[in-house]
Amino acid sequence: MILLTETMYNPPAAFFWHAVRSESIQLEAHENYIKQSYRNRCHVLTAHGVQQLSVPVLRGNSKIKTPIQEIEIDYSQKWQLVHWRTIQAAYGRAPYFEFYSDYLQAIYEQQHKFLFELNVDLLKLYLKLLKLNKPLNFTQDYQVQVPENVLDLRNRIHPKISTDNLHVNPYTQVFGKQFVPELSIIDLLFTQGPASLSYLQ
Repeated sequence: MILLTETMYNPPAAFFWHAVRSESIQLEAHENYIKQSYRNRCHVLTAHGVQQLSVPVLRGNSKIKTPIQEIEIDYSQKWQLVHWRTIQAAYGRAPYFEFYSDYLQAIYEQQHKFLFELNVDLLKLYLKLLKLNKPLNFTQDYQVQVPENVLDLRNRIHPKISTDNLHVNPYTQVFGKQFVPELSIIDLLFTQGPASLSYLQ
């Protein structure tokens, strides 16, 4: 089965639950940008509860449809610094933060012009850290109908649609005693390290 989905910023664990069960991953490269989605935001768990991190984009709020590959990141805001400091505060004491943080920080220190490029680089990093060796491809055009061997999850994993992490097994998190689902994959990686994949199976 081929997993077809849009690119996401620090994707939720739900995405990787499906990736584990797929033969390959195909990213939608020819859709139009949709605001208020995981394309430019993620959820992390802090001492104050779940916090949303959003990448500011240019033309993202425009009523004119913009191809996802043309959405530029807005660097007039110091979002990289804010996001990284939030991640540090949330996961600095997590068991595996020191093992993975340098890889993630290196991406945050880059100046990706386009959101699509940032999301792809982050996804490649997480697949590598999870040791999830799945071919990663891009669509050549936009297709409303897809072949039977393709699992179409475009717009199915969404902040406003509860997925309950799609059966991701509960694990010990940095804050709180009750498991909080639907968080970014970084929550799982920083707390469980090499064992992360076992919680997605």
